[in-house]
Amino acid sequence: MPDGATLSAAWGIPFVGVLLSIAVCPLVAAKVWHQHFGKITALWALAFLVPFAVAFGVGAVGGVLVHAMLEEYVPFIILLASLFTVAGGICVRGSARLNTGMLALGTALASIMGTTGAAMLLIRPLLRANEGRKHIVHVVVFFIFLVANAGGSLSPLGDPPLFLGFLNGVSFFWTTIHLALPMLFICIVLLALFYALDRFYWRGNEIERTHKRPSVSTGKSTFCCSRRSSRSC
Repeated sequence: MPDGATLSAAWGIPFVGVLLSIAVCPLVAAKVWHQHFGKITALWALAFLVPFAVAFGVGAVGGVLVHAMLEEYVPFIILLASLFTVAGGICVRGSARLNTGMLALGTALASIMGTTGAAMLLIRPLLRANEGRKHIVHVVVFFIFLVANAGGSLSPLGDPPLFLGFLNGVSFFWTTIHLALPMLFICIVLLALFYALDRFYWRGNEIERTHKRPSVSTGKSTFCCSRRSSRSC
């Protein structure tokens, strides 16, 4: 198997193509993308594998494919599926304070369990807590800013680029020491902006939310359930 450090940057073109397809196709060709995204992704994969096989042999392609699937992709998907499944049983009542608290929790967890892990753990309860609201796009947007990006900047566990730096000799706590204050400043500003915006929308949407989100009382506690999950709750 060839040393990746010796390969030219041109081998990264298919990966860039996948990223651009994910970012652009849903905006400019949504119908085509949603019907054929698997085929488009497969074409980009072949755009790498076929030239790689020609340059380095079929055996090298097999080794790369097996390594990527069995040692990286499958364990990663199992982890995400486990977190998504576990989080599916969480049923909470949405509010501006709770939403802000969940974003803050996800931001804190991102540097410990990774941005992807923290996002998969909290996105489903967050969406369920806000189900029935008229304005919820900002909730997901700030979730991406905080939990899936800024929150993972304090350790190599938080974000893959930081982990690559650690593998290449950067101290494990270098980002913790040098990025703690900038990250704290950015996250506080974003959380404050989110709380103000979410509180504004929440007040304007209060009547509709009250009618569409029934509550089930169980003793001293009241759990807010979505319409789809009210039976299970």
